[in-house]
Amino acid sequence: MNPLPHSLDLAAEPAIAISGLVKLFGDHRALGGVDLTVRRGEKVVICGPSGSGKSTLIRCINALERLDGGRIVVNGIELTADEGTVQDIRQEVGMVFQHFNLFPHLTALENCMLAPQLNRGLSRAQAAKLAMAHLERVHLADQAHKYPSRLSGGQQQRVAIARALCMEPRILLFDEPTSALDPEMVNEVLGVMEDLATGGVTMLCVTHEMGFARRVADRCVFMDRGAIVEEGGSREFFDAPASERLRGFLAQILH
Repeated sequence: MNPLPHSLDLAAEPAIAISGLVKLFGDHRALGGVDLTVRRGEKVVICGPSGSGKSTLIRCINALERLDGGRIVVNGIELTADEGTVQDIRQEVGMVFQHFNLFPHLTALENCMLAPQLNRGLSRAQAAKLAMAHLERVHLADQAHKYPSRLSGGQQQRVAIARALCMEPRILLFDEPTSALDPEMVNEVLGVMEDLATGGVTMLCVTHEMGFARRVADRCVFMDRGAIVEEGGSREFFDAPASERLRGFLAQILH
């Protein structure tokens, strides 16, 4: 773990600092030298066409993909190949996936209890109390003892959000959290995410939900072909895009 010098103001230090990030899959350059800084408490939405590198970028932050070049620093901890450093960063970062990734043999409550017991050393009783509090936060306390197969897709994704919150992360990463849902279930998940956005946590979200981005994001980032093409505050991003590429993307996705 590489802590920040004591002389630095933690509030001024970014939550995430990415410089020159490169990720290769064989001969394919998924990320080609990406630079991105996310301030503490900032809500950032990443959008772009399929294959632009959005999900790869946030998977690199949580060390789910190995870096092929560049540097990532999360809350003052520089990501390295050292397993201890990886675990330090994962203590800071919660991840919500596209396809829920719940354990089918565990109830909603047990899914949320597992990581605090294994990674934070909480007793079963402590983990159960924490898990129930976060299931209440996503409006699913009454479903706590059901297995994933008995829950709707929207409910499963809200359990996945509660599970991430149980590690009490300072940063939340969302990888297209509504793309696997039926349309009528999208709003219930977005509503929970909007509630979280008011709580001061840093959020980095890959999504095509542009209404959510307009309402919640402090900043929007547009990616294409493994690079950041344009970024800016949500109002100027949508109302006055500078690049022809972003204008074309917004015209297609909004209409």
